[in-house]
Amino acid sequence: MSKKKYIIGSLIIISVLLTALIQVEDRYFLIAKNIDTFASLFREVDKFYVDETDPEELLNVAVDGMLESLDPYTNYIPQKEVESFRTTTTGEYAGIGAQISSLDSGIYISMLYEGFAAHRAGLKVGDRIVKINEELVKNATVEKISNLLKGRPRTGAEIKALRVGNKDTLSFTVQREKIKVNNVPYYGMVDDHVGYIYLEDFTSGAGKEVEEALKNLKSIGAKSLILDLRNNPGGLLSEAVNVTNVFIPKNKLVVETKGKIEEWNRKYKTLNNSIDEDIPLAVLINGESASASEIVAGVIQDYDRGILVGGQTFGKGLVQTTRPLSYGGQVKITTAKYYIPSGRCIQALDYVHRDENGEAVKTPDSLKLEFRTRAGRIVYDGGGLKPDVKVKGDTYSAITIELISEAFIFHYANKYVSQNTGKQDYILSEEEYTKFREWIDNMKLQYSTNVEDELNELIANSKNEKYFNDIKSDIQKLKSDVGLNKNRDIIIHKNQIKKELEKEIALRNELGKGAIKRAIVDDQVILTAKSRLQNPDKYNYTLTKK
Repeated sequence: MSKKKYIIGSLIIISVLLTALIQVEDRYFLIAKNIDTFASLFREVDKFYVDETDPEELLNVAVDGMLESLDPYTNYIPQKEVESFRTTTTGEYAGIGAQISSLDSGIYISMLYEGFAAHRAGLKVGDRIVKINEELVKNATVEKISNLLKGRPRTGAEIKALRVGNKDTLSFTVQREKIKVNNVPYYGMVDDHVGYIYLEDFTSGAGKEVEEALKNLKSIGAKSLILDLRNNPGGLLSEAVNVTNVFIPKNKLVVETKGKIEEWNRKYKTLNNSIDEDIPLAVLINGESASASEIVAGVIQDYDRGILVGGQTFGKGLVQTTRPLSYGGQVKITTAKYYIPSGRCIQALDYVHRDENGEAVKTPDSLKLEFRTRAGRIVYDGGGLKPDVKVKGDTYSAITIELISEAFIFHYANKYVSQNTGKQDYILSEEEYTKFREWIDNMKLQYSTNVEDELNELIANSKNEKYFNDIKSDIQKLKSDVGLNKNRDIIIHKNQIKKELEKEIALRNELGKGAIKRAIVDDQVILTAKSRLQNPDKYNYTLTKK
C-alpha cells in the first residue's frame, strides 16, 4: 500500500470515529439540556402555581406520560411499589394467604390459598371483613385492607368477619407467614388416559411444578396431556425455558433475544434432559395467552412437539429488563424482542409507527413473513400464534356478565353453601336453579343488552335527523320484544349461568381446585383437544400437514 493510500485510509477512519463521537456528544447534550429544562419547569410550577402541589405526584405523572409514549410494558416503579412488583414476579409475599375483592361497598374474601394461614384459621371464601386489629374497615379500600393483612412473617392479625348464616361476628387470629402462590393450581385426569395441567403463571418454580404434575399424571395412567395456557399473561423468561424443557430435549434453542445493546443479545437453550419427548401433547391458548405463554406454545409448535388448540394468542414478543433508580425506585424497560426457533417474532403491535389517533398499529397480513416449523409447516410472524386447531371459547351473555359483575352469583353461592353445610356436590338440580331464578326476581335485576344499547343509539340518531316520529311505533315494538326476551334470558342462558354458579359453589367447598375442576368438565376447547389426542391419525396429520 502506498503512503498516500495509507494516509487517506487513516483520515477516513478518523473522520468516521469523529463523526460517531460528535453524534454521541450531541445526544448527551440533548439529554442534559432536556433534563435541565424539565428541572427548571418543575421548580417554577412548584413555586408559583396557585394551589399547593405534591412534587412526588407531579413527577409520577410526568414520568408516566413520557413512558406511555413508548409501550405499555415500560413502567416506572416508585419505591413504595417495589415490594408489590416483586410479588408479581416471584409469586411470594408475606401475609395470610387470601385474595380480597370490593363488592357492594364491602370487602370480601374472594379466594383462599389452601393450607396457608387464613385457610387454617377457618376463614372462608365469602366472608366479609369488618375489622382488622381493632381498626374498622367498613369503608376502606382494597389497597388499604391488603396492606393491613400483609406484614412480617410470624406477626399476628386479629380479623373480625361476617358470614352468611351466622348472626354474630366471627373472630379469627391469623399468623402471617411467607406465601408462595402455585403456578399450577390444579392438575388431574380429564378421562382415563388424558391428563390435564393448568399453568396459571410463570413465577419462580413453574418448570418444576409442571414437571412434578406430569410425573404424577403419568403414574396414574396418563397417556397424553393437555397443557392449559389460556389467560396466562406470562412472567419469567427463565421459567418459560424450564417449562419447555419438560417436553423438549437438552441443548435445543427455546428463544433468542435481540435488542439495541448487542452484548445483551442472548440465545436461551434447554439445559437439562426432558421429562417426556413423546407423550402426545395439546397446548390450549387464547387471546389472553401472552409473553412467556407464547414462548412455550410457540416452541411446541415450531418443533412440532404438540398441537395448539383454541384461539390466537395476544402477540407480545417484547422482553423487559428491570433497572435500579435513585432513592429505591426501579424502571422496567423493554430492551429486546424475542424470536422463537423458527426465527419468527410474534409481536402484534408496532409502538413506533402509530396511526393518526396515536394508537399502535397491527402488522397487516400482507407484511407478515412466512416461516417453517421443523416438519415444514407454514407459520407466520407479526400477530401472535395461530392455533393448529381453532376452537371458539365461551362468550358470555349480557345477563351472565351482569350477574357476575354485580356479585349476584357471588352472594347466592354464599347463601347456597350456608344452607347446604357439608354438601360437597356442587351440581345444581333444576329445582335449585328455579330457587335461584326466584331469588333474582326478588333482587329486581336490571341490566342493558347490546340490542338495547343499539336501539337507544338508533333513537338518538333518529331524533337528531328528524326521523323518530316515522319509526316510533316500530322502535316501541322492538323495545317491548326485547323486554320480553330479557325476562327469559335467565332461562335461555341457563347452562352458562348455572356453570358460573357451580364454579362459585365449588370454590367455597374445594377452593381453587374445585372451581377449576368444575370449569373444565364441559369446556369445549378441552373437549376438542381431548378428541384430537384420542385420535392418533388426526393428531399426527395436524403435526405434519403442509
